[in-house]
Amino acid sequence: MKPEQQELNTATSSNTGFIEQLTKQKALAGVIARIRRPLDLETIFTTSAREVRLLLEADRVGVFRFYPELDWEGEFVSEDVAPPWDSVLAARVNDHCFGEQYAPYYQQGRVQAVADIYEAGLSPCHAEILARFQVRANLVVPLLNAKNLWGLLCIHQCIAPRQWQAEEIEFVIDIAEHLAVAIEHAELLQQTRHQLEQQKALAAVIARIRESLELESIFQTTAREMRLLLGADRVAVLRFYGKLDGAGEFLFEDVGENWPKAKNLGVEPNCFGQEFVAKYRQLVVSDAPDILTAGLSDAHLDLLTRLEVRSHLVAPLVKGKELWGLLCLHQCRSKRYWQEYEIEFVKQIAAHLGVALQQAEYLEQFQIQAREMAKVVEQERAAQMQKTVGAIADKIRQSLEIEAIFDTSTKEIRELLAADRVAIYQFHPNWTGSFVAESFTEGWIPLVGNTPIIEDTFLQQTRGGRYVNHETLAIDDIYKAGHANCHIQLLEQFQAKAYVVVPIFQGEQLWGLLAAYQNSGPRHWQEDEVKILAQIGAQLGVALLQAEYIAQVQVQAGQLAKAAERERAADRQKTLTTTINKIRRSLDLVTIFRTTALEVRELLQADRVVIYHFHPDWSGEFKFEAIAEGWNSLMLQQLEQPELRENISDCSLKSLATTVPDTYLQETQGGRFTRGQRFRTCDDIYKAGFTQCYVRFLEKVQARAYAMSGIYQGDKLWGLLAVYQNSGPRHWQDEDVELLAQIADQLGVALQQAELLEQTRKQAAELSQTLKNLQQTQAQMIQSEKMASLGQLVAGVAHEINNPVNFIHGNIHHLSNYVMDLLEFVQIYRQLYDEPLPEMQKYAADMDLDYIMEDLPNTLASMKMGTERIRQLVLSLRTFSRLDEAEMKPVNLHDGLESTLLLLQHRFQSNGQNQEIAIVKQYGDLPTIQCHPAQINQVFMNILGNAIDAVQNSENPTITITTELVAEMAVIKIADNGIGIPETLLSRIFDPFFTTKEPGKGTGLGLSTSYQIVVETHRGQLRCFSETGQGTTFVIEIPTSRTE
Repeated sequence: MKPEQQELNTATSSNTGFIEQLTKQKALAGVIARIRRPLDLETIFTTSAREVRLLLEADRVGVFRFYPELDWEGEFVSEDVAPPWDSVLAARVNDHCFGEQYAPYYQQGRVQAVADIYEAGLSPCHAEILARFQVRANLVVPLLNAKNLWGLLCIHQCIAPRQWQAEEIEFVIDIAEHLAVAIEHAELLQQTRHQLEQQKALAAVIARIRESLELESIFQTTAREMRLLLGADRVAVLRFYGKLDGAGEFLFEDVGENWPKAKNLGVEPNCFGQEFVAKYRQLVVSDAPDILTAGLSDAHLDLLTRLEVRSHLVAPLVKGKELWGLLCLHQCRSKRYWQEYEIEFVKQIAAHLGVALQQAEYLEQFQIQAREMAKVVEQERAAQMQKTVGAIADKIRQSLEIEAIFDTSTKEIRELLAADRVAIYQFHPNWTGSFVAESFTEGWIPLVGNTPIIEDTFLQQTRGGRYVNHETLAIDDIYKAGHANCHIQLLEQFQAKAYVVVPIFQGEQLWGLLAAYQNSGPRHWQEDEVKILAQIGAQLGVALLQAEYIAQVQVQAGQLAKAAERERAADRQKTLTTTINKIRRSLDLVTIFRTTALEVRELLQADRVVIYHFHPDWSGEFKFEAIAEGWNSLMLQQLEQPELRENISDCSLKSLATTVPDTYLQETQGGRFTRGQRFRTCDDIYKAGFTQCYVRFLEKVQARAYAMSGIYQGDKLWGLLAVYQNSGPRHWQDEDVELLAQIADQLGVALQQAELLEQTRKQAAELSQTLKNLQQTQAQMIQSEKMASLGQLVAGVAHEINNPVNFIHGNIHHLSNYVMDLLEFVQIYRQLYDEPLPEMQKYAADMDLDYIMEDLPNTLASMKMGTERIRQLVLSLRTFSRLDEAEMKPVNLHDGLESTLLLLQHRFQSNGQNQEIAIVKQYGDLPTIQCHPAQINQVFMNILGNAIDAVQNSENPTITITTELVAEMAVIKIADNGIGIPETLLSRIFDPFFTTKEPGKGTGLGLSTSYQIVVETHRGQLRCFSETGQGTTFVIEIPTSRTE
């Protein structure tokens, strides 16, 4: 080749390379220009991919975007591909090898140029992904956004391997840098737009928070808008229970489809851990891009796992200074890196929700206070209205004038309801009617006395219409009530715009109507206002009925007045006669006083009636009273205040008929209560001119007015019959005073009868006692005669027995000697003749000689003892009877006791029916006693006999006799453990003829006679002590010496 041709070729080659470079520069400038245009990223990516592919003649140019939160997972978001190669748009790529091997290099800005994927030494997983996209050669340049790996610009050669030139790599790097700038600008623009949208949404949320007062609506709306705005999977509101342990419940949420519901899910105590709860209390917002690496507690992690949460953003909700709850944003499908503007947005929303919580609390408190105040106001209003209604009703009941009642009622109701007019309408017999009373405010025409141009024929035709059925009618606006034109015209004549009408019934008859009118304009009538008007209407009906009754009563009153006076006089006379008859029928003064006081108080309708008795010194006391409830009893008061018993004549008294001061009762022996002046009255003690001391006395007895009459026993002033009015002054009628005087006269007669009866009773009692004494003396004489005769009999029997017994007793000794000699003789005979004749042996065997010889000495000894016993009995009989010792003489009481016990020995022994009675003797040292021995022995016999009867049914019958000397008195105590004597009978055991034994088994004179012997004859004491079920003890005390 020639040099010229060579230079030409070289020049031509240089020009071609320059032209290609210039073309590339021009193409790069065009791409950059289009990148810098304010277009959206999708358009920039599409245009750039097409331009680069065409310029580099590649098979595919794509823009791949990473999602760092998904472990470098990503997808192609834009491409330009030549046919017939497949599109890779929307293809998700999850290359774990990439994250480990290539991501750090791309973040440093390194470029990967692979001429052949099968010879470049790529990891199998990476090569597999490239082969799936039909890639054979690959040029990859990182797209960095603020030094963060946003994505990759990928140039793929699919048809064959390709060696990438340096200028091609540089070209792609330039394109990638400008794309990165565009991405940064676009994301800043998007972020700015997003922040503007958030601020706009925040303003809207804040506006709704301020507009709404319903927490549920606020939270629910806010959660929904936040979730949609931030692209979260769930926004939920958790409320703490109020304790410091973090326990609570999800109250509100807005959640995407297919994710679990958190609403109403409870949170256990200490679920968040102390660290997170403390942060929340310090108003710290907590964000966790990945909950698995956020260091959460196990319980917290378990809760979020149940809700399928992967990332969360939590802001505290504070109400005032109280941590109320949490605002929770959950990302469930993947990890999420929360941006600062998102965190700030959530923080602002939480702050405004806290304000809403505080407002809601204030509102709730305000509503509670408002309800309470409204309730109080309503109660006060209702109470005031009821009070006014009650006052109106009282005025209606207190007045008997119908016109005055109508005038008062209409005025009071108009003021109560603040109406323009209140009127009363009366029906005529033909059911026409007219206004009879009204009260209206200034400026309105009167209805009473004016005949309307248009008449209400409806009420006439229907005979009262609805009001006959006790119905009411309330119209708020006559023009909106559907009234007929004629009815509206009639109401316009009344100047009414609104009205309420209620019926007035007189008994069962519709008498008229009570109406309240509002003339100034329409008015809504409250239910209680209608009820109040109906109540007043009912009261007016009662007043009309009362007025009718009063008119009838007034007509009848004149006719009945004279008849009533005659009947009253007859009743008084009848009552007087009845009282007098009751007085005459009884002879007991207490009954007479009670009957008189009660009848007089009832008859005269007084507060107190008393019967006052004068003592001989003209002082006195209240003997009986009848009082009404509520007043003090003078009967009790005079016991507590002795001065009431003293002579009230220390104060000057008035005469019965004049105002001249009386002398003292004590000095005048009853003052002027004479037969000529039987009574005295006082209508008012403070207007009678009494002295202060007498007024004070009357105040003590609570008297304000009184009437009194003297009670005379024969010619002697015995006392006073007084009637007191305590409640207030009283004018005493003449018939009242005359009645009082007549009853006082009858009391005087009763006193005389009672005195005569008392004298008669006294004489009868004296005669009865005399008869009783005679009977007792006669019985004692008979008993003494019996005892004397018994003593003589005993003495005779003892004398007759004593002589033969002494004879037998004296010969028994000789007989014993004789028998012993004979026995000794028989014994010697048997010793000398040991073999007697058969006849003698047979006779000895028949007579049982050996037994006779053995038993005969014993028989003689028993006979001797028997005679000794008979001699002792004779001695005891002589000692007991003491006929030879009738006069008083020194006696050993122990001998008398022993002789008595010996005579009663047979009663001490067991007889098959009763147990043996044990006798316990506790004798002391007693001197000889001056006494009548026979009488004292009789006392011993009576008391011991009673003791034996008393212990018959005892478990271990025992009689104890104790004697001792006490202060020159011989004391003998005879005690038994028998059934005892009841306390009610103990005081009567010494009465003559008193006995508790069955008829025929006792005379009732034993203890009475014993008492006379000991007490009256020997001047000693005989006492009895007994306890039922424990036994009885008689104590006999006899002086050791008798001083006449």
